[in-house]
Amino acid sequence: MVIDTVKENLCINKRISTKKEIFQVEGDMIVPDSKPDILNTICTSGVVCIYKKEIMTDKIRIDGNINTYIMYLADSSEDKVRGINTDLDFSEFIQVPNCQEGMTCKLEVNLKSIESKIINGRKINIKATVEAKVSVFSNEEVEIINDLTNAEEIKMLKEDLKVNSLVGTGETKIYAKDNIAINNIDNLAEILKSNICICDKDVKVSYNKILVKAEAEVNIMYLTEDNRINCVNAKIPVVGFIDIQNVNDDSICDVNYEIKNILLKPNPSEEHSVYVEIEVGVVATVYEEKQINLIQDLYSPCENLDCNKKKITTITDKKSSQEIKQIREKLTLEGMENKSIIDVDVIPIIENENKLNSRIIYEGELQLMFVVSDNEMQIDTKSAKIPFEYAVENLDNGEQMNTDMEMEILNKDFILQDGGIVSSNIDIKMNMNSYRDTDLNIMDEIQTNGEREAQDYSIVMYIVKKDDTLWKIAKTFGSTIEDIVRTNGIEDENKIDVGQKLFIPRYVRKTNKQNPVVVNYA
Repeated sequence: MVIDTVKENLCINKRISTKKEIFQVEGDMIVPDSKPDILNTICTSGVVCIYKKEIMTDKIRIDGNINTYIMYLADSSEDKVRGINTDLDFSEFIQVPNCQEGMTCKLEVNLKSIESKIINGRKINIKATVEAKVSVFSNEEVEIINDLTNAEEIKMLKEDLKVNSLVGTGETKIYAKDNIAINNIDNLAEILKSNICICDKDVKVSYNKILVKAEAEVNIMYLTEDNRINCVNAKIPVVGFIDIQNVNDDSICDVNYEIKNILLKPNPSEEHSVYVEIEVGVVATVYEEKQINLIQDLYSPCENLDCNKKKITTITDKKSSQEIKQIREKLTLEGMENKSIIDVDVIPIIENENKLNSRIIYEGELQLMFVVSDNEMQIDTKSAKIPFEYAVENLDNGEQMNTDMEMEILNKDFILQDGGIVSSNIDIKMNMNSYRDTDLNIMDEIQTNGEREAQDYSIVMYIVKKDDTLWKIAKTFGSTIEDIVRTNGIEDENKIDVGQKLFIPRYVRKTNKQNPVVVNYA
């Protein structure tokens, strides 16, 4: 006979695999006819855009480009510094074990380095190193038995657990557009360099809807018609809605942003502005915290029971935390006498993650690229690195935590002092998402399989062994915890001692063919 069960649904968003891979992107660029020949490159910068992801069997294909700007010294007496722009396209396959079509993935890409080499005065070779971190997830709906009906004689061992169940995922595209004003006295000739990143991320969860809010921070270095170099910084709002059923104020939401395309175009000179358009892909994954009363084990003193058990892995203790890491460092750069700082790019990189029992230590470095000029407007670049360490303290079993750390540069300030010393003041927002994997042993079917074998005695004496519990003893002998406690005068059913003698009352079933009777001899 199949026993009636009470079930609840649990949606598992399980991380199948994580892969970090570094790949090279390379291409040649022809200098447009409208530009002078190249004498020497000054600096090369880029922003990685991902416009397509495709999950296949054991691999993922990513398609994108690197929006690249090259600032160079012109081989011309009239022009000193010029800039050119190109998109460096790539298509890359990343081998990810166990991933399959239909799964979802989170992709983080970082441009670790980019450089250019002159082939001739009209041709440049560009090489970029990209780091991609891919996390693949599978979604599975499972039913958990948490209670039984019409089964008064069945004894159940239950455990209260908190797990994070997937509510749903959704995505949208946001087009962030704006005209960024430059100084009114500047007549913009061309863009020399740009950097774009998504910052100030926030999310608001309401009934069936996710509001995602962020800003695209845009830094543009440009050349004026009278051969001066200037910079402009601006933030463009990135705001959108994602519809996901059954979300509410208590839901936990992860949001991932990807820059897909970039357009920078100088407006007519009289407008003194640059038109910027950024296509941003946003994916939201929403969880709810569920308290489940899970059946760990069961038996019947009267009947033999058959049940199918299986182990599933889900997540629990999902949290997010933010903290500001301040870095105050003095750098000595050679050849900085009589120079001024025009711009500084700061790229934070985590090199190592060490998980200990109660803390996680991150070791990383800030990669800095300075663009400087002298009194004669000669442009040069300087590079430096600042190592740093960041610790997350007071953790419970830190080794068992799954973590994702994102870093965001909030503020940066550089002051050039005497002797080429640069005072660096940098604030980094450390965003950590964490959760734990937990294994659940669940039963997906329970049925009776005849009566237990009848015994010719009603009480047995038992000596407690190591690792025994009253539940194990009661199940072995077809008794109940309540009867053992009552018979032996036990005050705390969770405390029995090795070597202790217990009298175990047995159930004896006396039957006739018409009316079986259960007799408790306790």
